[in-house]
Amino acid sequence: MTRIDDTFVRLKADNKKAFVSYMMAGDPDFDTALTVMKGLPSAGVDIIELGLPFTDPMADGPTIQLAGQRALEGGMTLVKTLDMARAFREDDNTTPIVLMGYYNPIYSHGVDKFLADARDAGIDGLIVVDLPPEEDSELCVPAQAAGLNFIRLATPTTDNKRLPKVLQNTSGFVYYVSITGITGAAAPQPVDVAPEVARIKSATDLPVIVGFGIRTPEMSKGIAEIADGAVVGSAIVSELAEGKSPDQVLAFVKSLADGAHSA
Repeated sequence: MTRIDDTFVRLKADNKKAFVSYMMAGDPDFDTALTVMKGLPSAGVDIIELGLPFTDPMADGPTIQLAGQRALEGGMTLVKTLDMARAFREDDNTTPIVLMGYYNPIYSHGVDKFLADARDAGIDGLIVVDLPPEEDSELCVPAQAAGLNFIRLATPTTDNKRLPKVLQNTSGFVYYVSITGITGAAAPQPVDVAPEVARIKSATDLPVIVGFGIRTPEMSKGIAEIADGAVVGSAIVSELAEGKSPDQVLAFVKSLADGAHSA
């Protein structure tokens, strides 16, 4: 059982849906990002997705691309991202952290060394968007052997023929991408998402969390009502990009978490 597994067991016992927040490590700078990260659990965040800055984030929209650029320009690296997780763990040994990014920095670091360093830093799971199931031997299988959940994305184009392949080595939860496109794009409509969530849930016992395009407490609630939880990323990153203080950002996060938890 990982922290992610424990979290979903607790939420189910409490009859609550999960609220997952994404943030880019080191945006707008290390100290501010760490302050926000440390405040997320008190704002109602059940699972933290910590973005690993990368120079070519192909699945991300402009908001998260720019956040990654700011972080990289500020000197953020994979090692410093793990340092940020380690600093968070000094005060919180319960809230799960999912490292979300691309394979290149991990490959450059060395897979075995990365997995050992990630475990040591308190990382619980990985979302690596550019490693398809056909490449599971690269990172997915070693990660699970090291005790880390490997979370896979399913999308509107993941048909019934492809879905079993996507699910075969997935653990922790399934991240359903509610729209076809990049992060921060069009808003998802629960009436459109609900049948897809039901289709995925019929094929797995894992929780299904829905993300991409959620921007308001109402949308967070609407998505959580038809899934096991909601993920918000770009809307939170935008608050930081606008120069909002950590307290202001966390107040916004709390409104989104309250929406999901009221589902």
